Amino acid sequence: MADSVFAQYAYWFVFVLCMIGLYGMLTKKNLVKKLIGMTILQTSIIIFYVASATKWNATIPVLRATQEMPNPTAYINPLPHTLMLTAIVVGVATLGLAFALLIVIYRRYQTLDEPQLLERMR
Repeated sequence: MADSVFAQYAYWFVFVLCMIGLYGMLTKKNLVKKLIGMTILQTSIIIFYVASATKWNATIPVLRATQEMPNPTAYINPLPHTLMLTAIVVGVATLGLAFALLIVIYRRYQTLDEPQLLERMR
């Protein structure tokens, strides 16, 4: 039992990161802390996809003209890794836009605390 739990350490790490991100998004009142929680959650999802697409003792799928047809199970699928690179770029853009919006909110309402912000918006 313990061997199977420790064999899946990457997934346990992803689970813990996901719970930390959810905790930050749901319980914190400061908008910057909520944004940090969102970033942690997003990072945990990216790590999950990369960890699930990894194979031990596998190689990249590049064939040489002199090489015979290899066993396809000896190769890693590059598509999940490529999609996660795209997700990282989208995440950085989202984070930059969110921080720009937080700057505008702070300049207008002089607070980033959610209850105070909702009160001042009324």
